[in-house]
Amino acid sequence: MPNRLLKVNAYTTLDLVDATARGHDFADSGVAVLNVTSPRENPDHIKLQLELDNTHLESLPAHADEVTLSPSEARTVADALQSHADKVEAAADNGDDAVE
Repeated sequence: MPNRLLKVNAYTTLDLVDATARGHDFADSGVAVLNVTSPRENPDHIKLQLELDNTHLESLPAHADEVTLSPSEARTVADALQSHADKVEAAADNGDDAVE
Protein backbone atom coordinates (compact mmCIF):
# COMPACT_ATOMS: atom_id res chain seq x y z
CA MET A 1 0.00 0.00 0.00
CA PRO A 2 1.66 3.22 -1.04
CA ASN A 3 1.23 6.15 1.34
CA ARG A 4 0.26 3.79 4.17
CA LEU A 5 -0.74 5.59 7.36
CA LEU A 6 -0.89 2.57 9.68
CA LYS A 7 2.20 0.59 10.57
CA VAL A 8 1.86 -2.97 9.30
CA ASN A 9 4.13 -5.63 10.75
CA ALA A 10 4.04 -9.10 12.26
CA TYR A 11 1.85 -7.79 15.10
CA THR A 12 -0.85 -6.23 12.92
CA THR A 13 -4.20 -7.85 13.72
CA LEU A 14 -5.40 -8.42 10.13
CA ASP A 15 -3.39 -7.08 7.22
CA LEU A 16 -5.48 -8.17 4.22
CA VAL A 17 -9.24 -8.00 4.73
CA ASP A 18 -11.89 -7.11 2.17
CA ALA A 19 -13.35 -3.68 2.88
CA THR A 20 -15.64 -1.08 1.34
CA ALA A 21 -15.80 2.66 1.85
CA ARG A 22 -19.35 3.89 1.25
CA GLY A 23 -20.67 7.39 0.79
CA HIS A 24 -23.96 8.81 -0.43
CA ASP A 25 -22.92 8.53 -4.07
CA PHE A 26 -20.03 6.07 -4.13
CA ALA A 27 -18.74 2.73 -2.90
CA ASP A 28 -15.04 1.87 -3.27
CA SER A 29 -13.84 -1.62 -2.38
CA GLY A 30 -10.40 -3.12 -1.90
CA VAL A 31 -8.12 -4.77 0.60
CA ALA A 32 -7.53 -3.16 3.95
CA VAL A 33 -5.56 -3.33 7.18
CA LEU A 34 -7.55 -3.82 10.40
CA ASN A 35 -5.63 -3.35 13.62
CA VAL A 36 -6.43 -3.40 17.32
CA THR A 37 -3.95 -1.74 19.68
CA SER A 38 -3.56 -0.20 23.10
CA PRO A 39 -0.77 2.01 24.44
CA ARG A 40 2.31 0.10 25.61
CA GLU A 41 2.76 2.30 28.67
CA ASN A 42 -0.16 3.20 30.91
CA PRO A 43 -2.80 1.65 28.65
CA ASP A 44 -6.09 3.49 29.12
CA HIS A 45 -7.98 2.72 25.89
CA ILE A 46 -8.22 0.34 22.95
CA LYS A 47 -7.87 1.64 19.41
CA LEU A 48 -9.58 -0.03 16.45
CA GLN A 49 -8.04 1.13 13.17
CA LEU A 50 -8.99 0.50 9.54
CA GLU A 51 -7.11 1.63 6.42
CA LEU A 52 -8.16 0.72 2.90
CA ASP A 53 -5.47 0.31 0.26
CA ASN A 54 -5.63 3.72 -1.40
CA THR A 55 -4.51 2.34 -4.76
CA HIS A 56 -8.06 0.97 -5.17
CA LEU A 57 -9.95 4.04 -3.97
CA GLU A 58 -11.30 6.38 -6.61
CA SER A 59 -13.44 8.62 -4.38
CA LEU A 60 -11.32 9.03 -1.24
CA PRO A 61 -7.78 10.19 -0.53
CA ALA A 62 -5.48 7.99 1.53
CA HIS A 63 -6.82 7.89 5.08
CA ALA A 64 -7.25 5.66 8.12
CA ASP A 65 -10.31 5.52 10.34
CA GLU A 66 -9.88 5.03 14.08
CA VAL A 67 -12.24 4.35 16.95
CA THR A 68 -11.08 4.73 20.55
CA LEU A 69 -12.84 2.31 22.91
CA SER A 70 -13.01 1.81 26.65
CA PRO A 71 -12.43 -1.75 27.92
CA SER A 72 -16.21 -2.16 28.32
CA GLU A 73 -16.89 -0.95 24.79
CA ALA A 74 -14.17 -3.24 23.41
CA ARG A 75 -15.77 -6.21 25.20
CA THR A 76 -19.17 -5.27 23.74
CA VAL A 77 -17.67 -5.24 20.23
CA ALA A 78 -15.86 -8.53 20.92
CA ASP A 79 -19.11 -10.14 22.12
CA ALA A 80 -20.96 -8.92 19.02
CA LEU A 81 -18.20 -10.26 16.75
CA GLN A 82 -18.29 -13.64 18.54
CA SER A 83 -22.08 -13.83 18.28
CA HIS A 84 -22.09 -13.05 14.56
CA ALA A 85 -19.17 -15.40 13.90
CA ASP A 86 -21.15 -18.20 15.59
CA LYS A 87 -24.25 -17.32 13.50
CA VAL A 88 -22.31 -17.34 10.21
CA GLU A 89 -20.54 -20.62 11.06
CA ALA A 90 -23.84 -22.26 12.03
CA ALA A 91 -25.46 -21.13 8.79
CA ALA A 92 -22.50 -22.43 6.77
CA ASP A 93 -22.69 -25.79 8.60
CA ASN A 94 -26.41 -26.00 7.76
CA GLY A 95 -25.95 -24.88 4.16
CA ASP A 96 -28.10 -21.80 4.85
CA ASP A 97 -27.63 -19.06 2.24
CA ALA A 98 -29.76 -16.47 4.08
CA VAL A 99 -27.28 -15.09 6.61
CA GLU A 100 -27.74 -11.51 7.83
